[in-house]
Amino acid sequence: MKAAAPLFLHSGFRASVRRVPEKPALSLRGRTWTYRELDAVARLWAAALTGLEKPPKRVGILGHQSLVTYAGFLAVLYAGATAVPLNKKYPVARNQDIMERAEVDVVLADPGSLAQLGPLLDGLADAPVAILPESDEAPANLPPGIRVLTRRDVEDGVSLAEPVPGDPRGHAYLLFTSGSTGRPKGVPISHANLTAFLSTNVQRYDFTEDDRFTNTFDQTFDPSVFDLFMAWGSGGCLFPMDAFDLMTPLDFVRDNAITVWFAVPSVAVLQHRRGVLAPGSLTSLRWSLFCGEALPEDTARAWLAAAPGSILENLYGPTEATITCLVHRWDPRTSPDAVVNGTVSIGSPYPGMAAAALAEDGRPVPDGEPGELCLCGPQVFEGYLNAPEQTESAFHLTRSEDGRTRRWYRTGDLVRRTAGGEYGYLGRLDTQVKVLGHRIETGEVEAHLLRQKGVDQAVVVAVPGAEEGVTVLAGILAGDDLDICEVDAELRRTLPPHMIPMTYHLLDTLPLNPNGKVDRTTLRGQVVSGELAALVP
Repeated sequence: MKAAAPLFLHSGFRASVRRVPEKPALSLRGRTWTYRELDAVARLWAAALTGLEKPPKRVGILGHQSLVTYAGFLAVLYAGATAVPLNKKYPVARNQDIMERAEVDVVLADPGSLAQLGPLLDGLADAPVAILPESDEAPANLPPGIRVLTRRDVEDGVSLAEPVPGDPRGHAYLLFTSGSTGRPKGVPISHANLTAFLSTNVQRYDFTEDDRFTNTFDQTFDPSVFDLFMAWGSGGCLFPMDAFDLMTPLDFVRDNAITVWFAVPSVAVLQHRRGVLAPGSLTSLRWSLFCGEALPEDTARAWLAAAPGSILENLYGPTEATITCLVHRWDPRTSPDAVVNGTVSIGSPYPGMAAAALAEDGRPVPDGEPGELCLCGPQVFEGYLNAPEQTESAFHLTRSEDGRTRRWYRTGDLVRRTAGGEYGYLGRLDTQVKVLGHRIETGEVEAHLLRQKGVDQAVVVAVPGAEEGVTVLAGILAGDDLDICEVDAELRRTLPPHMIPMTYHLLDTLPLNPNGKVDRTTLRGQVVSGELAALVP
């Protein structure tokens, strides 16, 4: 019998503390914490938060794969506050912008982030309290007047007996995603949004206390919430992977007997490209989950051959709809027919969620025709932080024949719905470009490039041409023994002239952004600046 859905994001963890207190909850760099131990740390740190003169509403978490980033997240939730993950790999100015806009009251920082803490707090109008629960001393670079609690201050406190009662409609965390204006947008996600998400996933998966989960995502990328709280809700153990582990992820899976894998497809694509996805080599895996970008069909097949005892799923969801809300389970008999442009279907919506392919005016498009994927249901957030205009533009309001109004979040993703109710991913609306008057989806050109001999990775971007006002395509490729002339000639056999890249650019490996996705913005900038040498067939 499946467990009941929690009222709060941390409810599943608390249930596991009661049920399996001595089971491992977190294995980090050779150290393991049981549920009882991790709970004790979180309650002690939560007491430091609630014991301040003014209990915080929003707490920044500055760190990377440390006890602070895991127990700290729990402590914030225990204190009844909203977690605001920060990323030590971000520029200081970006973290400052996030903290100011989130009105962070307190920042929890790990020892590895202390060098950034001073510059981060310097210049803030209302500097937050700094809690350093793993540090014996405050760093010398802190600006004057900052209140600091170190390890001794925290450990001298009395642990919180129980989490602070909260409102299920309150916000569990606040993430900031890239915005078209150049400033990140604040996305508050409520415990109620997460209850809907967790309820579906508790029913969907058979995770148990014997499962061992990867954690490949930074906490500023919301699939990490799946890692933490699906693991902890089941009584399983979380195994964070650092940058070195992600270079050799298959060894990590084998060495740690991982049973639940969850990552962006790029990690698997690189392993496939290197030829190391040997059939039958990942025998411990029960679940192979991918999310965050398009999953190539050939990579899915190769991964399943390596992990034949696992079930492979392709999950989809924007931050605004709480982690994931559509899913496709690979079936060798039926899934190939749902492949679009060489990528695996993103599937159908979760129970309780609705999806639709809509035109610009909000009207449904016929099955088989491209439209913007729009989402409606209990996982969809209320709106961006202090941004009513952005919120308004992010939704379609539709009225049904019976007079009911539905509020559809506009994802910006272009999809095609099949008669069976699944959705094929076609690309981003903002990657739809016009070349010589023709509308082009760069994802389609990429799919054709990936079919060419020697091409392992491909990104197509629109860049200014030699003549003012003219847009052309540039193809950035990675692969071994590539013959650009041959690739171009083959491409011209399958695509019309206006879809052929004007220039090609070669790299050993395509760069990734902090969320592990191919960094298209950086690649485009390198092409435009001339940093990437151009090859013209």
